[in-house]
Amino acid sequence: MADWEGKSRGNKTGYGIFISVLKALGVVPAYLLLVFVAAYYFLFSWRSSGFVWSYLRQRQGFTCFQSILKLYSNYYWFGQAIIDRIVMMADIKNRFTFTFEGEAHLRAMVENGQGGLLLSAHIGNWEIAGHLLKRLNTKINIVMFDGEHQQLKQYLENTTGQRNANIIVIRDNLSHIYEIIDALNNNELVCMHADRFLEGNKTLTMDFLNAPAKFPQGPFALATKLDVPVSFVFAMKESLSHYHFFATPAVAYKHQPQASPEMVLEKFAAAMTKQVKAYPSQWYNYYDFWK
Repeated sequence: MADWEGKSRGNKTGYGIFISVLKALGVVPAYLLLVFVAAYYFLFSWRSSGFVWSYLRQRQGFTCFQSILKLYSNYYWFGQAIIDRIVMMADIKNRFTFTFEGEAHLRAMVENGQGGLLLSAHIGNWEIAGHLLKRLNTKINIVMFDGEHQQLKQYLENTTGQRNANIIVIRDNLSHIYEIIDALNNNELVCMHADRFLEGNKTLTMDFLNAPAKFPQGPFALATKLDVPVSFVFAMKESLSHYHFFATPAVAYKHQPQASPEMVLEKFAAAMTKQVKAYPSQWYNYYDFWK
């Protein structure tokens, strides 16, 4: 998976334009501007479009016409995810509404005093999910590659405010493992994306959308070794102003008979499949996942 290097899309100038529009005019004008930005990526970002096109045609089975529409909507939904993230971070006036499905599973994690591991993917809008989890009255930790340039991260925080969650950066010396364990011991929630890895990392292979694909081994190994409940969570956008938050029942895999990372991955891949089938344009994957 050398095509993905742990870096997110976007640049300081682009963020600055949208932040100015949001603060001066509001969310709707920013969405209108996004129509043209998404069209630019749709027309000229051929490499990433090729990967999305292959996913829509080969893995989802859409027709050419359907794939064209969903390819454009993929860029448009992705742009909305970035805008909504800024709106929530900066506390800009909005009309967002939310449906919570499975919130009780996460509340039980917190009430049991064990902390919990939440596995997600680059589907929907995780930054929004982080804000929704404030309802649980516990600290949220997000484990991630330090992909955004430091200058861009500092610019966003100076302009909009700090992220809602504490960031645990994945490091080569594995010090992030100790940070994860400390957070769980403090009855905090630890969130990890489990659908990407960097070249050289250990992987597991699992059938996903009718073809074998590689997933990072780390999140699923932790799920079986740590004595905490594990839930799969996703925050999907269903309209311009409505989000649907999903959380699966929590399972302490360490105490499951014959539990293995492969078993957890199989369940995660099934949950992920359910989401991409329901929201095919909201998987923001811009490299060859099945390479």
